[in-house]
Amino acid sequence: MNLSLSYTVTECFLRYVIVDTQSDPNSNSFPSTEKQKNLGRILVNELLAIGINDAHLDEFGYVYATIPANTEKYNVPVICLCSHMDTSPDCSGLNVKPIIHKNYQGGDIVLPDDRSQVVRLSEHPDLRNQTGNDIVTASGTTLLGADNKAGVAEIMDACYQLVNNPGIRHGSIRILFTPDEEIGRGVDKLDMKKLGAYAGYTIDGESAGNMENETFSADGAKLMIKGISAHPGFAKGKMESAIKIAGHIIAAIPVELSPEGTEGKQGFIHPVAVEGHVETASIDFIIRDFEDDKLAEHANAIRKIADKVLQQFPGSSYHLETKPQYRNMKAVLNEYPQVVEYAMEAMNRAGLNAKLCSIRGGTDGSRLSFMGLPCPNIFAGEHAFHSKQEWVSVQDMQKAVDTIVHLCAIWEERS
Repeated sequence: MNLSLSYTVTECFLRYVIVDTQSDPNSNSFPSTEKQKNLGRILVNELLAIGINDAHLDEFGYVYATIPANTEKYNVPVICLCSHMDTSPDCSGLNVKPIIHKNYQGGDIVLPDDRSQVVRLSEHPDLRNQTGNDIVTASGTTLLGADNKAGVAEIMDACYQLVNNPGIRHGSIRILFTPDEEIGRGVDKLDMKKLGAYAGYTIDGESAGNMENETFSADGAKLMIKGISAHPGFAKGKMESAIKIAGHIIAAIPVELSPEGTEGKQGFIHPVAVEGHVETASIDFIIRDFEDDKLAEHANAIRKIADKVLQQFPGSSYHLETKPQYRNMKAVLNEYPQVVEYAMEAMNRAGLNAKLCSIRGGTDGSRLSFMGLPCPNIFAGEHAFHSKQEWVSVQDMQKAVDTIVHLCAIWEERS
């Protein structure tokens, strides 16, 4: 074992966040950025040092590893622990400088490298549960990367605990670290046969004690607009600009169908990219809802808005294409109640009040569930993800480690 390294969750986390692993939605390669493999290589070396001998990085940037069973029971299902290595393209992940704010006593946290970046108590209510804890942030110019390097670090610490405490009985445990989750491609090249697990858990949630068994269902949509081009000097009565049509359509989306006007179980339609010229333009949307049937309703809302706008532009036309992205994992998890039940018990054993939640987003677990691996999402402690104000507490990360260890033991006990 490499005695020069500490495998505590905090030390692991501080090592991992300084590695730039941003994914790139505009890349056609897999993984979308080669630099994600830099962290993958670090993780493989550390897993090998811990004593997990089959750890390896494949050509697509996935890290696979196995902690062998140490129980005499033959029927313990194989479970998978999964976190993603990439960070969001929404905010820089280069030259991350993590800061530990020890013994937090309330109030706002001003980030030193950009003092306009303030983690405000009024905007981050979970800080009220952190009195006396150690809060980790970045310095104000980058995201922190707790999404999802907190999860990666927690799994690594749990691996160390399980390998070095053989008295904790468990079945075979598969470790999986994925690339490109932030751009929706996290399991595109995953070898499910090689993974060979019965159930899985992503460690990628927010507040300590939260367990997410339900996600959005998601479609993508592209609205293609065909306008009428004319020389601008002679355009009167002739030109119908596709760019302006696109602008009218976007402006006509009601607030109650927009992310900024919805919460809880409410779905939305959200324009995320626009390209255009006078003659042609396109709008890319993401469509989200917890009920699959409502995705079609939201797509139809886009059509109705476009129809109404096009009444002002009689020579122009549009075409809308929709594409499934992922579906609410609850439909699968309902068929495997023990997968959620055991995780809830593990959190309670770790001293937390386990709480079932829905996530207004998706995880690798959303798609894994429909690929044959029921896979809810356990908290990692990350907050304000995809922003320069991202933070996590050391104590919440430790609770996640404890939860993972208890979870592995529960699967053995109940078999």
